[in-house]
Amino acid sequence: MDTAAFRADLELIPTTLEQLADALDSGLSGLERLPMLAASRVLVLGMGSSRYAADVVARRYRSVGANVVVELASAELLPPAAPDLAVVAVSATGGSVEVLRAVERYRGTGRLVAVTNRPDSELGRAADIVVPLLAGVEASGVACRTFRATFAVLDAVLEELLGTAPPERFGAAAVRAAASANSRLLDTVDEWMPQLADLLATPTGTWALAPAERASSAQQSALMIREVPRRGAFASETGDWSHVDVYLTKTQDYRALVFAGSAWDAQALDWMAQRGSRFAAVGRDLPGAEQVIRFDGDEDDSIAALSELLVAELVADHWLRAFGEGAPA
Repeated sequence: MDTAAFRADLELIPTTLEQLADALDSGLSGLERLPMLAASRVLVLGMGSSRYAADVVARRYRSVGANVVVELASAELLPPAAPDLAVVAVSATGGSVEVLRAVERYRGTGRLVAVTNRPDSELGRAADIVVPLLAGVEASGVACRTFRATFAVLDAVLEELLGTAPPERFGAAAVRAAASANSRLLDTVDEWMPQLADLLATPTGTWALAPAERASSAQQSALMIREVPRRGAFASETGDWSHVDVYLTKTQDYRALVFAGSAWDAQALDWMAQRGSRFAAVGRDLPGAEQVIRFDGDEDDSIAALSELLVAELVADHWLRAFGEGAPA
């Protein structure tokens, strides 16, 4: 991992998304073989960022009745191979040891699909069908472009496997709009970063909240803050926050990044207001927010899921440059 190269990876996000949108229009390699599997059930396996993105995509498919389950590849209790089950293993590097171990029970079944940025990886060689993420080389070793690509590529994979799709998609149009949104956030970062970096920086850590439909934004944001500047950061789904994290607002100097749009925003913000917590909002104007960051398309869940986490990624990079690895004083 070379965290010093992280900013360069972030700068390439708009171009990579534009290229991915073109590939989606043309048809991704491997998709044409998926309908032949005749799957009625899909098991998606992944770890970390891959699983965060997969959870969001799969939830959309379940909302239209599709039988899609996302499971940690590290789990011991996985379903047996079956003629109606397609297994989609997601790993940006194609080398996650947990994923490689998990797919051994499905190797040779003819129904193992790899979604990876490295088709020639060990995972790619084990799979029956490979669909590439097309995210380019991430020099830092930190999943940022591959994370975004996972939404769109997995969406396309599930549609071909199941023959159905939800109304909201991570299709080419959404990916192009997200390229523009990411570009705008990069162009304006100097305008909003000083205030935000100061607001979110405390020795006790930073919290991120997002609605279930975009829970990946909070999860990936917290991961980026932990992985790049190595600071404490924690993620919650906005509704669940009132059951698992609200307690810390009573005892901590609580600072949060709220990805807005949940039906439960008001409940969480009421608790924060009562206890003097401080927060910034992304994507909506929320009462009590000390700072609000907006971008074109931020009320569209597909565009937001591919764009809003750039705010936290840029904070993570800012803190790495300002403080090095570790918590700022």
